[in-house]
Amino acid sequence: MKNFSKLALMALFITSGAFVTSCNDDDDKAAEPASLYAKLGGTTMVADPNNPSQMIEQGRLSYRSVVDSTITLIVSDVLDGEPGNLGQHFAPVLSEALSGNTTNVAILSKNLTDFFSANTGGGATNTYSGLGMVAAHDPAQNPRMGKKSNNAEYDKFIGYVGAAAGLNGVTDPEIIGEVVAVLESLRAPIVQE
Repeated sequence: MKNFSKLALMALFITSGAFVTSCNDDDDKAAEPASLYAKLGGTTMVADPNNPSQMIEQGRLSYRSVVDSTITLIVSDVLDGEPGNLGQHFAPVLSEALSGNTTNVAILSKNLTDFFSANTGGGATNTYSGLGMVAAHDPAQNPRMGKKSNNAEYDKFIGYVGAAAGLNGVTDPEIIGEVVAVLESLRAPIVQE
């Protein structure tokens, strides 16, 4: 009888705990996983290192930092003539930049930052108004794209993003996994060759 009472008491305790948890809206909200944007700093306002008189959301700054580092790594490999570099993809933008016109590099950075910020929990303050993924990666529809991508080239791009994330202090395996999952979810519309 003693064991039965303990089991009954434990079952009652567990059941009542489950009932209270399921009826409490605050707990439901707390149980929702944080967005990737939130994990990268979210909406906390910080000074913009590119313009210290302005503030920027930490999540957006994190994305912009990784995007800019990714662009730098790609350009470095192109300039160094590294095998398998992505120079053909970015040839139109790179030729302009090497001539001193960095307008399209800035547009590329902004579009990528907008896209990732808006689509990973950046909320109403982050919107993307650029081309859809198919059009953005099709040279026939986007003159800033030099050629269509294949799977190996996209894998290379994901590697650049991973390296850029590490350079910017994003080393948490869970966050890296989420970033890779986002990039993998875009493979089908981006890889067109």
